Amino acid sequence: MKIAIIGAGNLGLSIAKGVLHSNGATTMYLTKRNISEIKDFEKYGNVTVTSDNREAVQHSDILIFAVQPGHFEAILDDVKDLLGENHVVISTITGFSIQRMESIIGTDRFIIRSMPNTAISVGKSMTCLCANDLGKKRVDLAKAIFNRMGHSLEIPEEQMQAATVICASGIAFWMRLIRATTQGAIQLGFDAREAQELAMHTCNGAASLLIESGSHPEEEIDKVTTPKGCTIEGLNEMEHQGLSSSLIRGIVTSFEKINRIKERQL
Repeated sequence: MKIAIIGAGNLGLSIAKGVLHSNGATTMYLTKRNISEIKDFEKYGNVTVTSDNREAVQHSDILIFAVQPGHFEAILDDVKDLLGENHVVISTITGFSIQRMESIIGTDRFIIRSMPNTAISVGKSMTCLCANDLGKKRVDLAKAIFNRMGHSLEIPEEQMQAATVICASGIAFWMRLIRATTQGAIQLGFDAREAQELAMHTCNGAASLLIESGSHPEEEIDKVTTPKGCTIEGLNEMEHQGLSSSLIRGIVTSFEKINRIKERQL
């Protein structure tokens, strides 16, 4: 696959790393205004670094846009005359609708919206996808790309805002929980390095257990809670202090914020 990543910032570079580490591209173009920051990617041999978006589009079939929302419309307008029947346009831009993309480049293009998260750089992203009518013919291609770097799920476009909160912002939410567990472990006597190692791998094990078993979280919780035991007492204290409630309220607050951002963009 000949892939261009237009906008090699944090997310764009995470996608690039995921694709390259999984050997998912025959050639790759990375674009950024200041190419000195991404020159190291040319060591891969099949990667071209450029500040010219039109050059990247001309030499690629799959175009992954990871630019700032305020720049996306101008970039699409600049390259639209180069788009042919072979191009698949994949956007990672939050709040930028398919309809809005179609108004710039036309309805006769393969258009897919994606919402990966930064875990894509280590092959563990949860990526949500949706597409226009024509783009649905290329959703399996997009899944093939993103499944190399984690797991993907096709959803209706109206759920993309919520998916952004759960999957993209969700990385930060889980990081905060791991940090809190680390701090608790330090208070119990572990040094900082050991505490983080315990927290990270326990979190990873919990998620893997659910993925592999297909169990409900409460089913696995029941296996480690005994009558009058330390686990249930700790869980109950966390609930008394509002653990689940604060998580849910945080998720809803993020969702309300992203909807306000979308309204300002309309």
